[in-house]
Amino acid sequence: MSIAENRRARFEYHIEEQFEAGMVLEGWEVKAVRAGQVQLTDGYVMIRDGELFLIGCRINPLRTASTHVNPLADRTKKLLMKKEEIRRLIGKVEQKGFTLVPLNLHYKGGRVKCDIALAKGKDLHDKRETEKKRDWEREKGRLMRHAVPSNKRSGKD
Repeated sequence: MSIAENRRARFEYHIEEQFEAGMVLEGWEVKAVRAGQVQLTDGYVMIRDGELFLIGCRINPLRTASTHVNPLADRTKKLLMKKEEIRRLIGKVEQKGFTLVPLNLHYKGGRVKCDIALAKGKDLHDKRETEKKRDWEREKGRLMRHAVPSNKRSGKD
């Protein structure tokens, strides 16, 4: 079940590979995620000391959060993956043009997981091509909807 999706990532980047990572969240963040108070559009993944961190993912605190907690909406969240996978990602990110972007947040077995992608930035002409394809698919759907003749019989049997 999807919680939040970063649609902008698929428009801005060519997705090479996808990975699933666990997230280290605080209690108030889990409650806010369940309420759908998540925004991923400005998020990106950074590698520090062999660990992955999600930066720019905004989780807006609920008004009913505990009184003894000071919630920070833009807190840096740690991502959990196996060491071998992280090492492989570090090697790929060091190549020219690769970056790590979050694609979506979802539940898996009662836990919040983050799909991250190894991606390469698109050029302007690639973005225009993506827009053209999207517009054509939308127009094609409209044409097909209106062009299908109805199978109604005449009143005579």
